[in-house]
Amino acid sequence: MAEWMIYGAYGFTGQLLVAEAVRRGHRPVLGGRDATKLAALAAAHDLEWIALGLDDAAALTRTAERFDLVFHAAGPFIRTSAPMIRACLDGRAHYLDITGELSVFENTFRLGDEAEKRGIALMSGAGFDIVPSDCLARYVADRLPGATHLQTAIRTRADFTSGTVKSALAGFNDFPGGSVVRRDGRLVGRPLGKDRRTVRFSDGVIATPAAFPWGDLVTAYHTTGIPNITTYLALPSLPGLSVAGRAAAFALRLPGARALAERAATLAFSGPDEQSQQTGQAYLWARVEDPDGRSVEAWLETGEVYRFTALAGVRAVERMLAENLLGALTPAGAFGADFVLEIEGVRRYDALPER
Repeated sequence: MAEWMIYGAYGFTGQLLVAEAVRRGHRPVLGGRDATKLAALAAAHDLEWIALGLDDAAALTRTAERFDLVFHAAGPFIRTSAPMIRACLDGRAHYLDITGELSVFENTFRLGDEAEKRGIALMSGAGFDIVPSDCLARYVADRLPGATHLQTAIRTRADFTSGTVKSALAGFNDFPGGSVVRRDGRLVGRPLGKDRRTVRFSDGVIATPAAFPWGDLVTAYHTTGIPNITTYLALPSLPGLSVAGRAAAFALRLPGARALAERAATLAFSGPDEQSQQTGQAYLWARVEDPDGRSVEAWLETGEVYRFTALAGVRAVERMLAENLLGALTPAGAFGADFVLEIEGVRRYDALPER
């Protein structure tokens, strides 16, 4: 039986992953820096645990050598993914993470050739970032070969964890205006809140989401090859949002500001409670267009985003361990557009359903 590790197991999403893995009959080894937290979580599930940090490259590689796969759930990934990917490459273990950070996706794909030579696969975004939107993007792109433009939009009410907020804060380093689009294959910075469009989601709600630097700007580009991509997120329609995005990006570059913001995030964001995990919903839309003006669109509904991540993440582990996958991969590129339909509570529509 394959052996694998969940690193960052005692974080909010890590604990959900552990519970889902055990529910499906797996016995992952739990990893992270804090021995006390690991021991308590491992005892609750009768699992093995390993305490180690990310700053000892040799120890990290020796650990990775033990496993067929490492699921990396410790963010912000812009700071934590690189040493773990390197350990997996040197230790020849498959790598999965749940990032949403564009620079992390780009780094993962830069290492794809090396991963293939070493006989392993690398996949960033094996959760709500990016499984639903990547699968929906591939679904519409497969129905319109030759499409040159892709738009995706997401609407959800998420009770964010501190880890999610810290990852978002880290992303301000990459794009001074707070947002980005892909044009002719290149990532181009844009002011947050500047670009908007009207979208009717599958529950009948009409929203005006703003362009937002979602991971599809990298992943869907690799999945579909479409060179022009805009990703939208339903944000509050507030006056001055574009100015606020630029101001926040500037402020977070001041000495000590990021550390202060991350400490505040730890105190202010605890994630969804059990009821929210069971009842929450997310809504997605995707549209492709070709040079002749033909278009295809589709809609997707999922359950609450953190619970979805646990369900999808463990299934991605199962698929990666069962299949001969090599190189840097996206969820839909590796598993197909219908992979998302394997997840409990997901519905996909080719036309708006009647409500």
